[in-house]
Amino acid sequence: MSYTPSTGPRTLYDKVFDAHVVHKNEAGSYLLYIDRHIIHEVTSPQAFEGLTNAGRKVRRTDCTLATVDHNIPTESRKNFKNVDTFIKQADSRLQVKTLEKNVKDFNVPYLGMQEDRQGIVHIIGPEQGFTLPGTTVVCGDSHTSTHGAFGCLAFGIGTSEVEHVLATQTLIQAKSKNMRIKVTGTLNEGVTSKDLVLHIIGLIGTAGGTGSVIEFAGEAIEALSMEARMSMCNMSIEAGARAGMIAPDETTFEYLKGRPLVPTGAEWEKGLTFWRSLFSDKDAKFDSEIVIDGTEIAPTVTWGTSPQDALPISGSVPDPSKVEDPIKKSGMIRALDYMGLEANTPLTQIPVDKVFIGSCTNARIEDLRSAAAVVRGHKKAQNIMRAMIVPGSGLVKRQAEEEGLDKIFVDAGFEWREAGCSMCLGMNPDILSPKERCASTSNRNFEGRQGYQGRTHLMSPAMAAAAAITGHITDIRTFKINKPESAKVEVSSDEDEELKTAAYNHEEPVQPTEAPTDIEEDEVDDIPSPAKADTKASSGGMNPFTTLTGLAAPLDKANVDTDAIIPKQFLKTIKRTGLSVGLFYEWRFQKDANGKDQETDFVLNVEPWRNAEVLVVTGDNFGCGSSREHAPWALKDFGIKCMIAPSFGDIFYNNSFKNGLLPIRVDANVINEKLIPIARNGGQLKIDLPNQTISDDKGNVLVPHFEVEEFRKYCLLNGFDDISLTLQLEDFISKYEKVRRDKYSFWEGGSALVNFPMNIKEQKFVKPKPLTTYDIVHQDW
Repeated sequence: MSYTPSTGPRTLYDKVFDAHVVHKNEAGSYLLYIDRHIIHEVTSPQAFEGLTNAGRKVRRTDCTLATVDHNIPTESRKNFKNVDTFIKQADSRLQVKTLEKNVKDFNVPYLGMQEDRQGIVHIIGPEQGFTLPGTTVVCGDSHTSTHGAFGCLAFGIGTSEVEHVLATQTLIQAKSKNMRIKVTGTLNEGVTSKDLVLHIIGLIGTAGGTGSVIEFAGEAIEALSMEARMSMCNMSIEAGARAGMIAPDETTFEYLKGRPLVPTGAEWEKGLTFWRSLFSDKDAKFDSEIVIDGTEIAPTVTWGTSPQDALPISGSVPDPSKVEDPIKKSGMIRALDYMGLEANTPLTQIPVDKVFIGSCTNARIEDLRSAAAVVRGHKKAQNIMRAMIVPGSGLVKRQAEEEGLDKIFVDAGFEWREAGCSMCLGMNPDILSPKERCASTSNRNFEGRQGYQGRTHLMSPAMAAAAAITGHITDIRTFKINKPESAKVEVSSDEDEELKTAAYNHEEPVQPTEAPTDIEEDEVDDIPSPAKADTKASSGGMNPFTTLTGLAAPLDKANVDTDAIIPKQFLKTIKRTGLSVGLFYEWRFQKDANGKDQETDFVLNVEPWRNAEVLVVTGDNFGCGSSREHAPWALKDFGIKCMIAPSFGDIFYNNSFKNGLLPIRVDANVINEKLIPIARNGGQLKIDLPNQTISDDKGNVLVPHFEVEEFRKYCLLNGFDDISLTLQLEDFISKYEKVRRDKYSFWEGGSALVNFPMNIKEQKFVKPKPLTTYDIVHQDW
């Protein structure tokens, strides 16, 4: 079915979306072309395994870029030889080695641990110029929304979709709603983009942007640097949005110009012409709009276990006794108990144990400069057991060292680390111990996010640095900042040219002692090599879902995040199965005096609900948080086939369908009045997908109609997997690629322009001749 874009006023999202439609089917689903795909070690192993088993290849390696970040240690790499000797945790080592084998077998460009350009996926993309305005950008990580700062349509995807993009360079998508958040005025001194986005999430909630793409606009947004804009878009996912976007402007173009993978010459000028058209038209229609006065925003921190638990630093811990809504009240009580806080305690009186400055939200050079300006001339407080500075990439680290920032941090008693995700999600050795409290610049404060029973307060780099010096959460506006003795170290939003030239060119690579992908076969013997590609569509892929009559289990919670559904310690796997043991782990088990797991009275541990197939949730936003597909894998592995809730996290909702699970949105009143009583009594519910109804086991219709998109329904009823269906549209994809090479030639090239110090496929050190943008555009892919 052909697609004709609207000729009327369009939003920024509409324009980018329209430019990437390959095909629209009769059910109204769109096939979008994906310009940029970034992969890492956690969400890619099963995707490559799927390609191998189907005999498929990576369609566009030039549109794909791989790195490692989530699992790797951030200790010094001064004596790094290879992954085997450096990564001590066996499961982390296996995931990294699996990625290294996969990128070698499929010839995917890879920035590994042996070189400076390795870093967090959402930092190296913009840093290298892989991220370009107007592109579609995806990654198996929810914070892919970061790239929306460049006017990209960027969003996180699950592992099934990672495989889909690798095989087809496309994704099946529904059109999102348009939401605009306009911030007027000028931000006050001490207020950063991190404070602004936390304020917004506190205002609209973690489900406020569900089903929408948020465009951030207004004078306060336009005044932000690119790095600050990236922090804004990074956390749009925490507001429930599918993506966050900011229109590209001269600030954007100045940031990009001269980066390694950015087009040059005539292609740069051609790109600029198109990029300058990427803004919302004057009369463009938004489904919802919020206007915020930027002058009224104060430095902001979180107090609870959700990013929406955000308050100005001048506030106090809220009092649940003043809340009437029972679900909200119980959630607050649980959060206060978990955080070890008492109601009405001033936020500035909360002591902290550890400080973490890093993550894809706040680990860029501007963030480190901001923190260094606070730390300069001070010492870490005695009660601070550990203060960590983790640069977002090796290049950020190098730049900071050239500016002397590392010395400022080390002199103050901070740890100066190597690039990686680190304590943001604690999938590596950098974790909190139980009950430790952390001032963190990361993006999530979920239970157990930074370590089992760890307590996280989100804030800006400057605020986190101040907390490290004072020993407690501190209002940065009252903190005494020492002026620099030299102009070499200063808080600035201007990116130094060194980060675009010498450090990026990688002209004289340091050659490791051994090839970094020397893999022992006994550790990766489950990883088959790719077979000859076969692009013929295969039928099937999942068990068909028609009707289900199953035991229903009640869950009286709101904002159940993916960290709660499956904690990060269970993500270190290269398989899709065997995850039921981790389902709701921290709710289902607690440690006894000997450190052994003992079952709690959580509903799925109690008869008869151990055998539940339907989960009935009373609260909003089930599955919010990460893009990890491990959450539906764990539910499926346990035996859950259908989830009913008032609303779902967008990515989780999508991932569920990819795995043959049926998430159903039902009004909260209907759930509480008709479905929950049956679940609490150990009854069964009948889910009839063909007729889209829910009944009790006696045939009484409780929900006469639930909504489900026609295309998703079609796939579930027939057990079709998306890749097989998409490969039937090969002619449309090829036709789009031909148009792309001509009309959008400035997007061609991508990771094929990377000047590698080694040939990945052959594992031999070489000094290759860099390709030009012209070379890439005129190759026949």
